Amino acid sequence: MRKILYTSLFIAALISNKVNAQYQPKNASKEDVKKAHQWVDKTYKNLSQDEKLGQLFIVALYTNKGEEYISQVRNIVNNDKIGGLILMQDDAAREINLVNEFQQKSKIPLMIGMDAEWGLFQRIATAYKFPWAMTLGAIQDKNLVYQMSAKIAEDCHRMGINWDFAPVVDVNTNPGNPIIGNRSFGSEVDNVISSALSYSNGLQDNNILAAIKHFPGHGDTNTDSHLDLPVVSHSMDRLNAIELAPFKALMNKGIGGVMVAHLYVPSLESGKGIPASVSKNIITGLLKDKLGYKGLIITDALNMGAVANKYKPGELDAMAFKAGNDIMLFSQGVSEGKKLIQKAIDKGEISQNRVEESVKKILLTKYFLGLTQYTPKNPENINADLNNDTHKILVQNLYSNALTLLKDEKKLLPLTGKQVYYVPLEEAPYQTFANRLGANVTLKKAGEISTIPAGSKVIVGFHKDNSTAYKPYKISAESKKVLADLSKNQNVILNVFGSAYALKDIDISTISTVLVSYENNDDSMNATADALNGKTRIWGKLPVLVNDQLKPGMGLNLNPTASINTK
Repeated sequence: MRKILYTSLFIAALISNKVNAQYQPKNASKEDVKKAHQWVDKTYKNLSQDEKLGQLFIVALYTNKGEEYISQVRNIVNNDKIGGLILMQDDAAREINLVNEFQQKSKIPLMIGMDAEWGLFQRIATAYKFPWAMTLGAIQDKNLVYQMSAKIAEDCHRMGINWDFAPVVDVNTNPGNPIIGNRSFGSEVDNVISSALSYSNGLQDNNILAAIKHFPGHGDTNTDSHLDLPVVSHSMDRLNAIELAPFKALMNKGIGGVMVAHLYVPSLESGKGIPASVSKNIITGLLKDKLGYKGLIITDALNMGAVANKYKPGELDAMAFKAGNDIMLFSQGVSEGKKLIQKAIDKGEISQNRVEESVKKILLTKYFLGLTQYTPKNPENINADLNNDTHKILVQNLYSNALTLLKDEKKLLPLTGKQVYYVPLEEAPYQTFANRLGANVTLKKAGEISTIPAGSKVIVGFHKDNSTAYKPYKISAESKKVLADLSKNQNVILNVFGSAYALKDIDISTISTVLVSYENNDDSMNATADALNGKTRIWGKLPVLVNDQLKPGMGLNLNPTASINTK
């Protein structure tokens, strides 16, 4: 055990020597950096203690909770002088107007954040949906991931957002994980790192801050931390190899933020049941001191059941700051938290230097993000700007590049001009796929499979409900039976419009061809139909361990048909 600890410390020391101080634009000159620090020092000196403490808090702004709720947020912005907002559901134009109002009233510009892992659609229903991280993990050309996050950065700027709380760098080693799953790039550390680095760079090269999450690693949990406190009980050896590995690799790449999870990790925290998000051992001891991270450290949302059920508002914020966080996200008690933090300072439990350290980090980041030259955003045409053909072309290309062909024993792909049958199964829409496949494909419902001539080429579509990232991926017994019956005397192409984990307990030994499309929506269905018809290349690789037969990295290459003129 001692040897492991010394090795960990040695690695940490090597890493910490290379860590950037914190986020700054890649093209920043020495003069730019000097000006930034001068602005920070001057601004900090001109803040009252109450204003300094206010910088440590970010509260939620919803537009679907009524005017009384918005008035409460307005009062917090005005009276508590908070550092920022996290935009939640749902009206983009209303949010822009409110952000404009709050920015104009704030002595220090507000940091505006959003959970936009798969684009602003995650919170704004009228925006365009980008693929989930699991889909991106299958893509081999990581420059496409960069292009996606650069487009998300463009959408963020349009809304006045400065911080995308993404990407997730949890290594999803648990297929039963109820909260990470599709939000992870996969079960392989190297793929998670390369995908997340491309995603982060696409944001930060376009002056939107990234936040890698959920430290120290949420990938192997059975509990949803929105509801209760998950436990990650692995050894230090395992944590270093898997859970912590992406954070260690990415921290020295100038990534501006680390979000700390509501997890209990006994190997890192001896205090029973203490979540990482309020653990001094994990945040100060590991993240700051051993790993040497100098960027912004932010809690996961403090309204989540894992912590909100156990601590009072304000009390939780004070604990989180004491533990080493710079920012308390989604605070439920700003004024109470400020009082308790000040009380702890007065008692000598927290030094004023800690306040200075965190506030100056926050101010420096705001400066580098251009917030000192804030100009109001125009709400007109916002929905069209967040949802148009530039999004559609990019997104269909992403789905096309993610398609993963796990087997094609009888060389059934690409489809030729001959008669093909298509049997849609499971609960989600499928008509877009049917329409795009073309006139040579005949649709048959599950109850009509006996009318399909023996020896036919039959596409079986598992169309799973993807209305949220958290829907179950399991396939019904009825669908399994239809698949088994068809595989007895037909040439079956199984197409999974859902998580690759859907294949976990499916017998594919008698099925010639298996293709994973990862998601069920119009863009993924159109991209899949084009690929099946030979219009685009199939070359995605499986990003997760599904079972003993289906392992990460599996995936055949299938070139487009030569006669098709591809873009």
